[in-house]
Amino acid sequence: MHIPLVSVVVDDYDDAIEFYVGLLGFELVEDTPAETNDGRPKRWVVVRPAGATTGLLLARADSDRQRAAIGNQTGGRVAFFLHADDFDTMFNRLQSAGVEFCSPPRSEPYGQVAAFIDLVGNKWDLLGPGPELKARLWR
Repeated sequence: MHIPLVSVVVDDYDDAIEFYVGLLGFELVEDTPAETNDGRPKRWVVVRPAGATTGLLLARADSDRQRAAIGNQTGGRVAFFLHADDFDTMFNRLQSAGVEFCSPPRSEPYGQVAAFIDLVGNKWDLLGPGPELKARLWR
């Protein structure tokens, strides 16, 4: 088994594509017109890091309840984890592009880490190599 997609509720498809593809460097895997269960137009938008098997389904909020969840899908906890082989380059690129970091980079036993906020307010951990990181993530 594997998890092919994780949904991220967003305000706008194009802004989300610009953030994940244009800024983070993900690949746009699919952007297809679709319909909601009750026939309203939507898009099926999937992005993922190059070489990854799990992607993000960028799901535009279409109700008050969904709009309330934008940026707070996990109650303020870190929701997503992005591993970069070259942590320093990725951190500097994101910081230069104006990505909001919650804290400066730090070294942990499992590797380098710096939390950042995505375009809608979800928290991510940017992770870099460390002696225990690979063992933790891919047991």
